[in-house]
Amino acid sequence: MLFNSFGYAVFLPVIFLLYWAVPHKYRYIILTAASLIFYMFGGPAFVLLILFDAFITYEAALFSERTDDRRVKKAVLISALVLCITVLGFFKYFNFTLDTFEKICNVLSIPMQPFTKRIMLPAGISFFTFQALGYMIDVYRGTVKAEKNFLKYLLFVSFFPQIMSGPIGRAKDLMPQLYSERHFDPARASEGLRQMLWGYAKKLVVADTLTRYVDVVFDNPKEYFGLTLIMAAVLFTFQIYCDFSGYSDIAIGTAKLFNVGLMTNFKSPYFSRSVKEFWGRWHISLSTWFRDYVYIPLGGNRCSEKRNAFNLMVTFLLSGMWHGANWTFILWGALHGVYQIVENFCHRHLSKKEYRNMKEKDIKRSVPWNIGHFILTFALVSFAWSFFRADNIGDIVHIVTHMARGLGHPVNSYLMMLNNMNLYNKMVLRLFIYIVILMAVDFIALKQDVYVLFGKLKTPVRWIIYVLLTTFVIVEALNGGTSQQFIYFQF
Repeated sequence: MLFNSFGYAVFLPVIFLLYWAVPHKYRYIILTAASLIFYMFGGPAFVLLILFDAFITYEAALFSERTDDRRVKKAVLISALVLCITVLGFFKYFNFTLDTFEKICNVLSIPMQPFTKRIMLPAGISFFTFQALGYMIDVYRGTVKAEKNFLKYLLFVSFFPQIMSGPIGRAKDLMPQLYSERHFDPARASEGLRQMLWGYAKKLVVADTLTRYVDVVFDNPKEYFGLTLIMAAVLFTFQIYCDFSGYSDIAIGTAKLFNVGLMTNFKSPYFSRSVKEFWGRWHISLSTWFRDYVYIPLGGNRCSEKRNAFNLMVTFLLSGMWHGANWTFILWGALHGVYQIVENFCHRHLSKKEYRNMKEKDIKRSVPWNIGHFILTFALVSFAWSFFRADNIGDIVHIVTHMARGLGHPVNSYLMMLNNMNLYNKMVLRLFIYIVILMAVDFIALKQDVYVLFGKLKTPVRWIIYVLLTTFVIVEALNGGTSQQFIYFQF
């Protein structure tokens, strides 16, 4: 079920009323049933995968807590990890493996029948798998207690606002909220509705509008060069941000209606002054998951410079693989790994001596320095996003080798870009206004909670903005013609 569908507009109010109408001891049952029903809209049979992952990690966690034998606990943990990751890998990489094998056979001129069998990827499988694995590892480490009630644990794994695309919840933060007695909080519910409205605005107004122009280029990038490729990469940079952060805003806002707080997933990422800072602000639930369960266990930065570079590269390669079964995602992850290795080298060896033993976030810089690094980081991230959006390595090679072509003739390049992307000056101005408003809100969010701040406006002003923004979002959605799936549903 899509957040931007009529079905969800009916589903959410019904669950909201049921949840607050029943006694506390039955509420987790309502949410668990609602979560499974919500997921069934993507394919009823795929609920079995959630039940499988939940059962395996539930039993492994209980066993880990009952036994004192460290070796047995570790063996059970590894077995459960391998089993869950194998299931994830089968659904995520089966088609990719067949396609790769077929290409290798073609290159070696080995005759073979082309594969026609394809496995459908269950929506959200990476998210609920990682959430379950994180819980099991936390129980093994002793940072959380194992949940004895399977139905309650199933709710943690399948909580409907976050099951499709996160944020990936942590057991110690989320589980107590789902099971403890909650009281309806009108202020928090209002804040949640404001956050949902802004999330819908980002998705339906900005992301879905940008999709029409981005897809024209990236669906067939070999037909274009120069400013057209650059503009497509920049617009995709904002498209994926508005699409994914829009989903996160709707998910977090929905949870607030039930007085549940989900983890913040985005913190104004395009105001980052380095790629490292960018990953501290982008998809935070996944970034911290890889940090805590992959990067730090590998040794983190408490090791030699070479070993740290290895740890970073492994972490980002795995992050790229997590995003999808395509070499483009692996190259995207590798590129971000290289970015961070180079940044670390520059910080350790090329920065001023008094800065070398300080963390980057603690160094106070001048305004021109900060602006320059905002722009540089944005350019590096946008360039990497073109790898992420490309369909294959051939497209990436073309994009990299043709991005600079024709830039010496700016007027001709601009006019060609408008023609190639079916844009016109008024639409360029409109997109520019959307992006300026988006970045202005993100700039305010660097220092303040914009949803709380907005709630402090005078009531007439607040309601005028509510009505105008809601009307605008509905009109834009209807003019768009279709409800487009969120990008991260494919991961």
